[in-house]
Amino acid sequence: MRVVLIDDDYLVSVSLKTILEVGKTVEVVAIGNSGEEAIELYEKEKPEIILMDIRMDGMDGIEAGGKILEKYPDAKILYLTTFLDDEYIIKALNMGAKGYILKSEYDGIVPALEAVNRGQSVFGDSIRGKFTDLVGAKESFDYEKAGISEKEKGIIELVAKGQSNKEIAAELYLSEGTVRNYISGLLEKLELRDRTQLAVFYYTKIKK
Repeated sequence: MRVVLIDDDYLVSVSLKTILEVGKTVEVVAIGNSGEEAIELYEKEKPEIILMDIRMDGMDGIEAGGKILEKYPDAKILYLTTFLDDEYIIKALNMGAKGYILKSEYDGIVPALEAVNRGQSVFGDSIRGKFTDLVGAKESFDYEKAGISEKEKGIIELVAKGQSNKEIAAELYLSEGTVRNYISGLLEKLELRDRTQLAVFYYTKIKK
């Protein structure tokens, strides 16, 4: 997969490029060191994924990601940062980023890229553990009134665990097309935008 890498630390960028390309599944097609360059390089390269730091001089990664998604709503943005910052996590979730992982979880970066490339949303263990505190849960939610069945609840759980449509289909003995239809229906019923928000819904409204 073609990846644009954005980090304001040149040595970190070079090291990450080496790590990412070891397995031959990732090609880093360009490296930038600012939010402004992230926008320019995304428009120039049209990568499958943009892997981006958050705190940078000038335009930060959150602002750059928002501008990219405003123009290219199908863009896949995966944030890679050293900061477990509540404000950044909330902004990343709300903007529609496909993932938010910590640099300290470097062994999981390539698997995270591969998952995002398959259409999944990815959040490190430390991020998922903060979902309930960050987003908060309603005191009650009427699933029956929302028309959500037990099977649909199960699908939400599998999405939240990071499974792809293919994996969900195999586990529930359904076709991929049926799974896609279920997920589309859930997004409509719950008035959610994407799989990321569906995962957050699971961690804040369903999981006990």
